[in-house]
Amino acid sequence: MAYETILFEKTNGVARITLNRPTSYNPLNQAVSDELLDVISRCHTDPEVRVVTITGAGSAFSAGGDIKDMVEALKGDISVMIRRLTTTLHSVVAGLTRLPKPVIAVVNGPTAGAGLALMLACDMAIASEKATFVVAFTGIGASPDTGTTFFLPRLVGLRKAMELTMTNRRLSASEALDLGLLNEVAPEDQFMARADELANKLAKGPTYAYGRAKQLLYGSMGATLETQLENERQSVSDCSISADFGEAVNAFVEKRKPDFKGR
Repeated sequence: MAYETILFEKTNGVARITLNRPTSYNPLNQAVSDELLDVISRCHTDPEVRVVTITGAGSAFSAGGDIKDMVEALKGDISVMIRRLTTTLHSVVAGLTRLPKPVIAVVNGPTAGAGLALMLACDMAIASEKATFVVAFTGIGASPDTGTTFFLPRLVGLRKAMELTMTNRRLSASEALDLGLLNEVAPEDQFMARADELANKLAKGPTYAYGRAKQLLYGSMGATLETQLENERQSVSDCSISADFGEAVNAFVEKRKPDFKGR
């Protein structure tokens, strides 16, 4: 599939996805959503991809839904357009959480609405100090979608999630970090290098184990203790027969750095 609204490149195990509609702040319309779903599916099955990063071209990460498309859709049955778009975007979110590889949001600027939701669905997030964050949905008379109501209260707590959703207060990068929405904030001239450093480090790590750990962490949100203990038992047993586990154990005994292959 040739991409028109996103950029995609692979380097040393790191797949970089860039939302590429910079003149309109990278809004998420149907075309972007279709391409995101396709590229995430490719990353899932590609053994050369060990880490995925998502960022935006230009000065913004993503402004959220494409308001111009919504205005045009109001001339007909807009609910049809919204249902189709959210079906695809929700598949994107599910794809990101099921991807057995770390996903890092590299937030280069403002992000809002579904753009914020896309960031929340990533496993980690690093932002420029100039990035800002706003839930935005109720500002246009809509309820949140794209997984916002799942991730947001789990990251910041129910009371704060209610406040951010209903007031649409814009958060600075430092505020987002303090609330737990981000892992790290870096100066604008350094944050991309810092994101690359993290991505490259993870790409050299035991990515098979990362994938199993990710599955366990997301699954724990709806599991009982007994269920989670059993899931952990099965997962660590599977890891114990992986090539990475054997390599790490031998490397420890031999006092050398392990050479992980992600399998």
